[in-house]
Amino acid sequence: MLLKASPAFSILSPPQKEVLNHLFSSGSSVNSNLRFSSAKNGTGVVVCASKGAHNSSLTGVVFAPFEEVKKELDLVPTVPQVSLARHKFTDECEAAINEQINVEYNVSYVYHAMFAYFDRDNVALKGLAKFFKESSLEEREHAEKLMEYQNKRGGKVKLQSILMPLTEFDHAEKGDALYAMELALSLEKLTNEKLFNLHKVAARNNDVQLADFVESQFLAEQVEAIKKISEYVAQLRRVGKGHGVWHFDQMLLHEEEVVA
Repeated sequence: MLLKASPAFSILSPPQKEVLNHLFSSGSSVNSNLRFSSAKNGTGVVVCASKGAHNSSLTGVVFAPFEEVKKELDLVPTVPQVSLARHKFTDECEAAINEQINVEYNVSYVYHAMFAYFDRDNVALKGLAKFFKESSLEEREHAEKLMEYQNKRGGKVKLQSILMPLTEFDHAEKGDALYAMELALSLEKLTNEKLFNLHKVAARNNDVQLADFVESQFLAEQVEAIKKISEYVAQLRRVGKGHGVWHFDQMLLHEEEVVA
């Protein structure tokens, strides 16, 4: 570890520096770990701390930049258009995050269309409307979380086109509730697969920070969502298209009240 003498030491004459060397070489146990030598430019002194130095405070010296830091300083961009925060973040990872943002927005858009369908006066399944509205908001929050992470790593968010979703979800055999819930399950599994792909891109580029972000913020939550919607599909298959759908809808509508 290199320590550079402060201006107070730099004005010492050579005889005074010899005195300091003598004091610091044969004094206390703290100072026995320090060695003084002349600086390269001939002015001031350089203090070297040995490996055995302990945590007692030193006065009159300041840290000089380490060689590793000097190398990193060369990597700091000076062009205003280039991110200052970007570090070990590949173009492939940046593009994969933008793709996942698009996936989250597309799924959110489909859920929003489902909310609008079940909120119609001639459908009037308020519980399903509430469920899909919350699901749409959750997917949009996922997209925004990815956008924030993209900016944090120094990437550029590039929003892509969103496909127009279905507007009718009635099904002759399954009914609208079961058909919409099965579609929701397929969307959650698709999102999970896309998150796996994003994680693979991170692993391929040795981006442990991106891999950790995907694991901690998305994958566990995705497993829970798939499990919950799978149970809803199973329940709707049991009740059929008749009166049981209304009871299921009421369960969704008052679910938070039951939990509370």
